[in-house]
Amino acid sequence: MPTRTSSALVLLIAALGGAATMVVELSAVRLLAPWFGTSQAVWTNVIGVVLLALSIGYLLGARLSSGARVERSLAFVLFAAAASAAWIPFLVPHAARWFLPPELALDQAAGLLRWGSLATALVAFLPPALLLGGVAPLCVELLERGAHRGAGSSGGRVLCVSTLGSLAGTFATSYVLVPEFGLVRTFLAAAAVLAVLGLLAAWRGREARLALWGLVAGSAWIAGDPRRPALAEGARLLEARESPYQSVRVVEFTGPRGVERRELQVNEAFDSFQSVWVKEPGLVGDGVYYDLFALPPWWGSATSAWHVAVLGLGAGTTLRVLEGTLPSGTRLDALGVEIDPVVVELGERWMELAPGPSRRVLGGWDARAALAHSAASFDQIVLDAYSNQMEIPAHLCTREFFQTVREHLVPGGFLCVNVGAFGLEDPVLVAVANTAALGLCEPVLAFAVPFSRNVVLFARRERPLPDPAGADFAPAPAGLARLARRLALPGVRKRFEGDAAAPLLTDDRCDIELLQLRSIERARFEPSGGGP
Repeated sequence: MPTRTSSALVLLIAALGGAATMVVELSAVRLLAPWFGTSQAVWTNVIGVVLLALSIGYLLGARLSSGARVERSLAFVLFAAAASAAWIPFLVPHAARWFLPPELALDQAAGLLRWGSLATALVAFLPPALLLGGVAPLCVELLERGAHRGAGSSGGRVLCVSTLGSLAGTFATSYVLVPEFGLVRTFLAAAAVLAVLGLLAAWRGREARLALWGLVAGSAWIAGDPRRPALAEGARLLEARESPYQSVRVVEFTGPRGVERRELQVNEAFDSFQSVWVKEPGLVGDGVYYDLFALPPWWGSATSAWHVAVLGLGAGTTLRVLEGTLPSGTRLDALGVEIDPVVVELGERWMELAPGPSRRVLGGWDARAALAHSAASFDQIVLDAYSNQMEIPAHLCTREFFQTVREHLVPGGFLCVNVGAFGLEDPVLVAVANTAALGLCEPVLAFAVPFSRNVVLFARRERPLPDPAGADFAPAPAGLARLARRLALPGVRKRFEGDAAAPLLTDDRCDIELLQLRSIERARFEPSGGGP
């Protein structure tokens, strides 16, 4: 075999092929997120598809390596991988819409989330991963033929540089490429690198010319713009960003009186938003769970200052609700923790999330880590940390976490937890509420939010919660009084005392994602469990 392709070039191809594989795998979940979320089920589907594709690709590479012109085969595989990688961000929106029609509401689409993400991953990600799997065997063959090395020596070197390339691709994708350039440009950059490697591997005139024409054709194909989930009627896009965690956008709604509402949406494809802004601080309106967070300051007879920590701050909706509803003369002293710094940036720019002496905002912090490192105690702790629509982070719903929360509440302090659930018998709600009751050593009262699929949990350290039938349950302001009267109606609340025999979530064993799957399956087959 002529040594037209040097050993250094072969090893470079193997390394960059490994890097491209991780770019495809890690970016795949982010690309699927606007339609299917980023749950463990979606990750499992993507990883499974990539592993299946790589195994087939290894066989393909082994088959091609027995040919006479291995360089040409390697060039073909690289360029085909480049073309298929470039198509991914433009193919996924169409495939996702096919397997998960956008007009479906969340409870209707629940049964399609798992298998729709698998089908979309097979269509979009199997071809490039399969082709990338063929790179390593061909590189091993080229080294063995060109440098007259043994199979073990050649294979070991290729595996080494390929794994190092995968390592570099892992960090580059998460920390540089996606945050700095976005998903589309990340895929296009990977495709361009693979195409250049294909040109170098071809080396000879005819193959290089064919590859070059193919690169031009591929560039023409990808010149369009990918379709993201459509905006609602009457909405205007203010800004869209790719963060290290998710796709984020801010949309604005106008009415007869001008701008009426802004929503911050993350990976949304159905009928939800992550944060909402209205012109004046205070209650947002019917069907919005944030309003319930305004009740504890009145129940707790807040005086000069009300100290609150919001874990999962988002763009600051909870703070605006509290600022507009606190008793007269009460100052809000707030700590907000948000893991996604891009969400904080957009909140500051579009939703009046301005940090100040009495409003500390920790962007880029995990909620549990921030609480554990805080020496402060609070009158109210709000837990509203979610990934996508209904995915509760496992470490934020365990008994040990709620024990930490108790340590940071003053006597008489309140914990408020937003739980996405389909009614008061939802498996997720039952497990989280029971775990909170056991971790806090206090009863938990769950209220189904009117006109919503949210349930808000309330617990109070060393003090009784107000009785929904009592006179002190409804605060004085008209809006809060009306909300409290709705919560006092029969059938919209449930009390959890903490039952050791009931579902319990711990750091050692937290099957929250399995419970979430059961929740959406229950909503699919038992419409009556869908809540108020």
